[in-house]
Amino acid sequence: MTQPFELPHFYMPYPARLNPHLDEARAHSTRWAREMGMLEGSGIWDQADLEAHDYGLLCAYTHPDCDGPALSLITDWYVWVFFFDDHFLDMFKRTQDRAAGKAHLDRLPLFMPLDPGTPVPEPENPVEAGLKDLWARTVPAMSVDWRRRFSVATEHLLNESMWELSNINEGRIANPVEYIEMRRKVGGAPWSAGLVEYATAEVPAAVAGTRPLRVLMETFSDAVHLRNDLFSYQREVEEEGENSNGVLVLETFFKCTTQEAADIVNDVLTSRLHQFEHTALTEVPAVALEKGLSPAEVAAVAAYTKGLQDWQSGGHEWHLRSSRYMNKGARTGSPWQVPSGPGTSAADIGALLASAAQDRLRSYSHVPYQKVGPSRIPDLHMPFELQLSPHLDQARGHLADWCHRMGILQEGVWDEDKLAAYDLALCSAGLDPDATPEALDLSAHWLAWGTYGDDYYPLVYGHRRDLAAARLTTARLSQCMPVEGEPAVVPGNAMERALIDLWARTTATMTTDQRRTLKSAVDAMTESWVWELSNQLQNRIPDPVDYLEMRRATFGSDLTLSLCRMGQGPAIPAEVYASGPVRSLENAAIDYACLLNDVFSYQKEIEYEGEIHNAILVVQNFFGVDYPSALTVVQDLINQRMRQFEHVIAHELPVLYDDFALSEESRTAMGAYVLDLQNWLAGILNWHRSVDRYKAEWLGRRAHGFLPDRPPAVPALSLG
Repeated sequence: MTQPFELPHFYMPYPARLNPHLDEARAHSTRWAREMGMLEGSGIWDQADLEAHDYGLLCAYTHPDCDGPALSLITDWYVWVFFFDDHFLDMFKRTQDRAAGKAHLDRLPLFMPLDPGTPVPEPENPVEAGLKDLWARTVPAMSVDWRRRFSVATEHLLNESMWELSNINEGRIANPVEYIEMRRKVGGAPWSAGLVEYATAEVPAAVAGTRPLRVLMETFSDAVHLRNDLFSYQREVEEEGENSNGVLVLETFFKCTTQEAADIVNDVLTSRLHQFEHTALTEVPAVALEKGLSPAEVAAVAAYTKGLQDWQSGGHEWHLRSSRYMNKGARTGSPWQVPSGPGTSAADIGALLASAAQDRLRSYSHVPYQKVGPSRIPDLHMPFELQLSPHLDQARGHLADWCHRMGILQEGVWDEDKLAAYDLALCSAGLDPDATPEALDLSAHWLAWGTYGDDYYPLVYGHRRDLAAARLTTARLSQCMPVEGEPAVVPGNAMERALIDLWARTTATMTTDQRRTLKSAVDAMTESWVWELSNQLQNRIPDPVDYLEMRRATFGSDLTLSLCRMGQGPAIPAEVYASGPVRSLENAAIDYACLLNDVFSYQKEIEYEGEIHNAILVVQNFFGVDYPSALTVVQDLINQRMRQFEHVIAHELPVLYDDFALSEESRTAMGAYVLDLQNWLAGILNWHRSVDRYKAEWLGRRAHGFLPDRPPAVPALSLG
């Protein structure tokens, strides 16, 4: 069969190595698969299938240093997960039997209890039998923290198969942002990262949830999945009718040829590997120091990082050899070995290194403060009508008074003119048109505080190149939000004074868990401002995927969602908020708003502020295109995110309500929450169109060289 495209030149700087216990793992996994009922008689595989796929070779390449028993156990896990995938395809995707597929998935978590002593049901099929056996053999060697993380990753891998099944039923191809997010879960690489811990060293709990370790796992996952998409396109798309493939997703989004889409996928794959390396060398050492890891814990993180690198190179090598994939014409061997034979020389390696360096250095080569002219505003899909609060004028006056009382207008960053130009009460009036006057004031004050902080960090700390002071400020802001009655810090500047005031007014009637959730949302926003500063000091334009995900935090999206959710009370169960469809709905809304902001603020940020955190600039840098071309890509993505928002409401939420058997009260509350998000979207678009903050005339008058006339106070961090 003719291949649909030529495989690209992959960036793979780590040599693949083979575990010496390969034969032992192959023999063991074959016996084990037969004992679990996965071979003859299963209707899915026979021994010839298992041998052709050669999961022992996969695991020997991806885990080259572990001992024989560990390699055999890991190989059994991969036999199980691939059997699950083929079994689910045959039993539920091809038959499009959604109800039976959900019933099958609902039972599987019962076989992964955190306490190994907890009884589990009797297995009813090979998937359940395999999971029961594997869990019992694996968890005694790992901590409860690892068990919890690995079980969650396994459940995501299993449950998101329903997302793929729903898309097949609807004949729907995901948009790029949605695809990357969902592929991580259904593709299983976060699950693979858990097995890397088993094979190398467990990540200390103190850093397991931090951004650097999360980015290591996510970049690893994206690279693994995108590589698999390139090799498996022919089998999945042309033979099996799958539509969950990155090449197909980009082919559809960009309306380009399959070859062009494959080349773009490879570019994203390379960028994710560069992000992995950047994070490992810059952010991981910093967080290890910040968290006070012991030498043994630092060594564990290093071993885990190396294990992820081994997986990348080993997985690539396996794809080159497995009969499961399209691999004709792929380059074999390590790119860092000097080829033998006539016509080869060290110059070939030099050219390869130069190409890799050029790709990497492009992110650091932006010249700031380039004139780009007024921001161009394209046609943006907005299906929801704007509504404004009747208390808007009153809220404007109250906001100005509050900013004066808090000292926000006395530090040299904002003044009366800027506050009027930003008109944040207008934004609140659109976000929550039915709010009481008191609630509208509180919303406007939160928006003012978040916008002030977002302006303050780059203007004060960025121009002073003072990352240490930014970290100190961030730590103190966290202390301004007591969760269990502990005293807040004594405020030393306007940001702290305003946050203490907002916290007291917002959390007066909240439970401890609600306060903890809200504090986490604010912390995520302030910590993301430090991430932006770090990139600014390096003059580094972020990787596209990392940018989109961090943009949600820098925009304060978690804060907004926390406040919206709390407005619905307990009528909506926590597991509904945590479900895939609701998170998809929220992320689509958030991305629409974030990317919308980037479109309107392009001139403000690029020409006047020397910023690098703007989606249009990220696209320009990644694809090497001009402003209009990049704007078209961002416009398409904005409109796709809105269409996904509408799609979830129309098609996924009704199914979710039935899956959870929600009461009428809960369904009504969810309807109100959806309306809140719709108002949020319409209000944000109206605000951007209305205010002076992003208009060329106002920027030309106010933005040039506007720096604080004195260093704002940074009080000492309390260590109590």
